[in-house]
Amino acid sequence: MQVYFQDNLIELPENSTGKDLAKAVKKELPAAALAIEQDNVLKDLSTPLQNNDKVNLITFEDRQGKELFWHSSAHILAQAVLRLFPDAKPAIGPSIETGFYYDFANLKITEEDLARIEAEMQTIIKERLEPKRIEYATTEEALAVFQDNPFKRELIEALEESSSAYQQGEFIDLCRGPHIPHTGLVQAVKITKTSGAYWRANAQNEQLTRIYAVSYPDKKQLKAYLTFLEEAKKRDHRVLGKQLQLFSFHQEAPGMAFFHPNGMTIWNELLEFWKEEHDKENYLQIKTPIMLSQELWETSGHWNYYRENMYTSTIDDKTYAIKPMNCPGGMLFFKENQYSYRQLPLRVAEIGTVHRHELSGALSGLFRVRSFHQDDAHIFMTQEQIKEEIKKVLALDERVYAKFGLTYHLELSTRPEKSIGDDATWETATNSLREALESSNKEYIINEGDGAFYGPKIDIHIKDVLGRTWQCGTIQLDFSLPERFNLTYINEQGEKERPIMIHRVVYGSIERFFGILIEHFAGKFPLWLAPEHLRILAINDSHNAYALEVQQELIKAGLRVTIDQETMSVNKKIRSAQLQQVNYIAVVGDQEVANKTLTIRANNAILGEKTIEQVKTSLLEEYKQRLLRRNEI
Repeated sequence: MQVYFQDNLIELPENSTGKDLAKAVKKELPAAALAIEQDNVLKDLSTPLQNNDKVNLITFEDRQGKELFWHSSAHILAQAVLRLFPDAKPAIGPSIETGFYYDFANLKITEEDLARIEAEMQTIIKERLEPKRIEYATTEEALAVFQDNPFKRELIEALEESSSAYQQGEFIDLCRGPHIPHTGLVQAVKITKTSGAYWRANAQNEQLTRIYAVSYPDKKQLKAYLTFLEEAKKRDHRVLGKQLQLFSFHQEAPGMAFFHPNGMTIWNELLEFWKEEHDKENYLQIKTPIMLSQELWETSGHWNYYRENMYTSTIDDKTYAIKPMNCPGGMLFFKENQYSYRQLPLRVAEIGTVHRHELSGALSGLFRVRSFHQDDAHIFMTQEQIKEEIKKVLALDERVYAKFGLTYHLELSTRPEKSIGDDATWETATNSLREALESSNKEYIINEGDGAFYGPKIDIHIKDVLGRTWQCGTIQLDFSLPERFNLTYINEQGEKERPIMIHRVVYGSIERFFGILIEHFAGKFPLWLAPEHLRILAINDSHNAYALEVQQELIKAGLRVTIDQETMSVNKKIRSAQLQQVNYIAVVGDQEVANKTLTIRANNAILGEKTIEQVKTSLLEEYKQRLLRRNEI
């Protein structure tokens, strides 16, 4: 028989499986094969191959490979827990961005228990158990197998198709698969933490015990990941936010950040930069109300699909909702006037405060909050203008992210199964996005079927200094809201026509972007963002007058300058400034007073004695040009 592998024709014996193909092309693989993709369907490596099949081998290097490796490891975790705690009830155990978790009912564990569970996982790994797939012909058959587990029964009853399970040793779990060939491929595993979780993320349901873990096919990879976690821990924006007095959270307003003066300095710089870049592109800036009537949200569709996440209030017997997004207000703004095609594209931007009710267990510093600001923009245009407008947004995104030293990759998401609009409109819109990406010389990944129900989109995933990716910017085409709000413009024939609309954000949630920047820079921001540009340290009280004179001159020039007048040694003052991530430190003593100079330190290095004018000129240049990092004068 023959199969196609990486566009090459491979000859194999009759009745060969994916495992046989993996052996035949082992030298061409970057790592051990875990599964196959047979005619675009992911299957176990033991799956029989058919003549002329198109087959791809999946390894841990592939995204799909990591997902199935980690889900297989979740089964090992559940098996280990049941060996030690037979009365526990397994719920679900999916792979996540890095690693996996498994939820259990009727399970209470301690830190000491985690070590026992991890040791039992190692035992299962050494047993090299081979997961076997089981297909159930009927729902009743599957329900009988899992009759003692209410969670599995609920999942089975919700399925519209036949169900399957995987068995390894004595352990059997409901699962669609595929799985790794045997447990021995998991060479390294580490339980990372535990938490509480509600079944199906519903606070009305039973609370479960969730165990998080990560696994790798190589011990070196686990070591590298644990080192990464340590570095990420040092950069935790929640810790640095408190240390640098940037923001805080209080139980009186859970999930809603309080920004402190230092944080507001950074916030204002971010918005000033945002405004300058948008002014260059002729965006109009608006502000819409934070609370709008139920009727508006019914028109937009949010009332039916997003009601449980919205905060509402009744005033004068009428129901209102605090906006979870800015879009409907932007629609009302456009509808206020009758625009001509000559006035399009119309680029309308808003820094809007939105509120979304997130479960308390999901809140995570600035990364997941209940109140945040979005740098929304809605671009109203003709169909012919889509490509050029997308290119302009991509160029704007690139300029903004480069200023922070952030790289990114792009993903083009196409029409999902459930969507609105006709085929021709979707094809035109998707092609416009694709052409804009290609004519901008942008590489991109296609996510088939992952677009919004109202139109295709481009998602922008930025990468921080640790290599983590964050989906921040997005560019979405929308046919739904212009239709729902009956938006029109006058075309060249003098007739009313429906505009095409782009939703787009650059920062996304500004709070979340702020948190990303804190971790990206480890709290030491570029000078233009830093709460302090320079801190002056007087050696003793006799130098305070000169320090104050210098401070006033530099502040007058537009720099942010402070004086440390604490009664401690200069070395302790220097250490304090370094811990607070001050970019430049100026020490003044007898020599500096006599010479009208400053001795400058930056990044733990002494830059030497500089005149006040040198310091002022250099810092102003670094600040005004928004340089990423210089540390020199």
